[in-house]
Amino acid sequence: MGINERNIRLIFDHNQRAHYKLADDKILCKSILEQHQVATAISYGTASRIGEIGPLWESVCHYDSLVIKPAKGAGGNGILILRKRAGVWYKGSQLISETQICTHMAQIIMGMYGFGHSDCVLIEECIEPHPFFLDIYPDGVPDFRIILLQDQPIMAMLRMPTNASDGKANLHQGGLGIGIDLKAGTLQYAFDGEGFVKEHPDTGRLIYQRLIPYWAEMLDVSRRTSELFPLDYLGVDIILDRAKGPMVMEINVRPGLAIQLANQKGLKQTLKS
Repeated sequence: MGINERNIRLIFDHNQRAHYKLADDKILCKSILEQHQVATAISYGTASRIGEIGPLWESVCHYDSLVIKPAKGAGGNGILILRKRAGVWYKGSQLISETQICTHMAQIIMGMYGFGHSDCVLIEECIEPHPFFLDIYPDGVPDFRIILLQDQPIMAMLRMPTNASDGKANLHQGGLGIGIDLKAGTLQYAFDGEGFVKEHPDTGRLIYQRLIPYWAEMLDVSRRTSELFPLDYLGVDIILDRAKGPMVMEINVRPGLAIQLANQKGLKQTLKS
């Protein structure tokens, strides 16, 4: 299914434009999840004005790890994953100063990652990935995307970081898209942007046919999340935390079509079966 057909048949036919903001604004989305006690990353604070950046940073800089993201960003753009080592902040393996961090937050507010519109900064806890992921690739935070139609899962994939993606799982930044057998709860082939592989390209660890832990629970939380929003077609992004298990990160009213490549199956074929 191409993008135009997806927009007409799935997005426009099943979702009212007035409800798009529930998915597009991460802060609003998280507030709904939290109100209904759906497990999600803890929010440490937000800022919508430049003058709020300093006080916000002072309130969160004691943590050892943080995720800074734009409320209205898309495709992983603007997300900054920070970890502290010996009192110094790192972005991946690179040192980053507090001035650079605050500058990044200012850029978010000024709309650099929000399609030119003013935006808000959201700072939340950094998830510790489940050992299931670490056995395949030790860096970054992978996530599952489950696409639902009328509250029923129809297709899913695991998005996994690579050396090229700088710790992010987004496919257009170099991450892997790994197909999932919905019924069996097993990983299938990984699409690396050029072809299909059974192993992670950087570690050589086997991906194909691995059994996914908490798979039934993830399907359940995706259905529950879908039921909370007046959107009949959406993607639910879920991470698997070492201690807390499945946690919903966000929802997407325009989930990308690369999930078809990851599963080597089109949405048309899926909807007919």
